[in-house]
Amino acid sequence: MAKKETAADKNYKVISENRRARYDYAIEDDIECGIQLMGSEVKSLRVGQSNIAESYAAVEDEELWLVNSYIAPYKPAVTWGHEEKRRRKLLVSKRELSKLWNATQRQGMTLVPLVMYFNHKGLVKIKIGIAKGKKSHDKRATEAKRDWGRQKQRLLRDRG
Repeated sequence: MAKKETAADKNYKVISENRRARYDYAIEDDIECGIQLMGSEVKSLRVGQSNIAESYAAVEDEELWLVNSYIAPYKPAVTWGHEEKRRRKLLVSKRELSKLWNATQRQGMTLVPLVMYFNHKGLVKIKIGIAKGKKSHDKRATEAKRDWGRQKQRLLRDRG
């Protein structure tokens, strides 16, 4: 059954998604962060020109940073434009920052951006996952489990 669209949901829009993250990492927890942007960056994001597939988040000097994310330059703002792959500050509370810092200190844990989107208020948000890298046998097991689930659904649909 389709969900009715409300006025609050109308502004929600996914800008960029890191689909590879759930394949390469086991996501243990995720957290929603704000992001500090320039005006030309927001306008470029409204057009949908960004990529977070090769980026990661890092805790440095008691601040959270998004490193290596790409936001294309906005053509009309050439004079006062922005740098495409600059580090961008992520906005989280002190409690969440300490939780993220503690998670990265454990062996093999990293902060991976999962999705960047406009929330219902029209603000840019980014969802960061606390993840542990998967080995190749873990990836094969996940793929086999997903394939079995699909096959099971087909069997149930054909019989039922």
